[in-house]
Amino acid sequence: MDRSLTAVQLKGITKRFPGLVANDSINFELKKGEIHALLGENGAGKSTLMNILFGLYQPDEGEIWINGEKTVIEGASKAIDLGIGMVHQHFKLVQPFTVAENIVLGNEPVKGIKIDYKLANEKVRAISERYGLKVDPQSRIKDITVGTQQRVEILKTLYRGAEIVIFDEPTAVLTVQEIEELIEIIRNLAAEGKSIIIITHKLKEVMALADSVTVIRRGKVIKTVTTKETNEQQLAELMVGRDVSFEVKKTKREPGEVILSVDALQMKGEQGKNALNGVGFNIRAGEILGIAGVDGNGQSELIYAITGMRKVDGGSVKLNGRDMTNHSPRQVSVAGVGHIPEDRHKHGLVLDFSVSENMILNTYFEPEFGRSMFIDYQAMDKLSDKLVNEFDVRSSGIHTPARALSGGNQQKAIIARELHKDPDLLIAVQPTRGLDIGAIEYVHKRLVQARNEGKAILLVSFELDELYALSDRITVMYEGRLMGEVDAEHRDDQQLGLMMAGNKVAADVSKGRG
Repeated sequence: MDRSLTAVQLKGITKRFPGLVANDSINFELKKGEIHALLGENGAGKSTLMNILFGLYQPDEGEIWINGEKTVIEGASKAIDLGIGMVHQHFKLVQPFTVAENIVLGNEPVKGIKIDYKLANEKVRAISERYGLKVDPQSRIKDITVGTQQRVEILKTLYRGAEIVIFDEPTAVLTVQEIEELIEIIRNLAAEGKSIIIITHKLKEVMALADSVTVIRRGKVIKTVTTKETNEQQLAELMVGRDVSFEVKKTKREPGEVILSVDALQMKGEQGKNALNGVGFNIRAGEILGIAGVDGNGQSELIYAITGMRKVDGGSVKLNGRDMTNHSPRQVSVAGVGHIPEDRHKHGLVLDFSVSENMILNTYFEPEFGRSMFIDYQAMDKLSDKLVNEFDVRSSGIHTPARALSGGNQQKAIIARELHKDPDLLIAVQPTRGLDIGAIEYVHKRLVQARNEGKAILLVSFELDELYALSDRITVMYEGRLMGEVDAEHRDDQQLGLMMAGNKVAADVSKGRG
């Protein structure tokens, strides 16, 4: 592959929305066979620029050149015809359909007047084997993991003949193991001659994977560099325009009274198996308990149980000594629980509501926001203005629908709302998923600040760096059980990894019985 050849060239691309210039005269170049990272803060304009390249938006100004020819991309179908594919951050899959049915949708092989599903399965299997994407063509989307769903999205683009592949925040919803697998897949695609663009804000992945990096800040290109001539600290400063500290400053403190007490929780999962098998622990005022584990080992069910989102089959949940077992989500919230959910679209926001309306989703019935059936919109907007400014939630205004915000800004809006409640217990599930380095730094400071103010915090994260940086104690979940605690001060990834894989010897060592 001759990397001197240009696959994509964007010249002077400008895109305006009401009250916002998302892209301001951007120049960008992707070489053939190159992995090029598009790096920037939440709301910097990265996704907008790539949506223009994929034909989902039309630029107000500028030119698009593909393989040396100037072109106009009127829509996604034209982009696909030009050999451009896009793997979106939020997957666009039909849940009841099989893997193969999703991949060939709209471009199905036929035999006579019928769809040839046998041929479809064979084609999908051949493509998956060629690129090292292990999927079963006959599995249904609703039954496979998030990481496998992403592979299906990649296969969809390859099936349609993509030579230029855009990945929009590809690791935002993946576990550590799935991220490692995806990095290898992307490397294989580049080795096959595909030209890759990765929209991201994760510096480690940029340095591990990309050949070149273009940094965008507030709609403008700041700099394009090769990864060989830069480092994480320099990229972070280019992203946010200031010095960034990767260190979380957390002083030792003695925890206070027990805020949350969970005892012998039992819950059936969706498949009828036990999702929780006698889980029990306490969290005290002024401490952060981190929960580690591979996704799907009962973490979600544990949070559902504590927040009242699902009924438990046995055991108890107590808050400040008060039994809250199987209470409703509103009762749990009013009792003093804040919740940053793992799925911001499903459980965190009403996407068609405005930013302002989302800020009072769990407090709209309070006297502060009106009486009887009527909401005091002036009070609502006043609070929203305050929180948007404090947490740097970027949008074209507080009356913008939540779905129009970038994923990271949606997350910041949820965090702002939940911290504003001043809860006794804050449940933070993947609190920095989809956030850029500057926002992560800020959220970490706010969580430590809440801990120092005497809040009890339950932190569920797949980011080991985050767990070690924030937690006072770390416990590991495996198949609905707590395997034991590891020392948050003295990092041991090997022991933690073994416990996450269900290794009982490692768990016994952590409990002091080795």
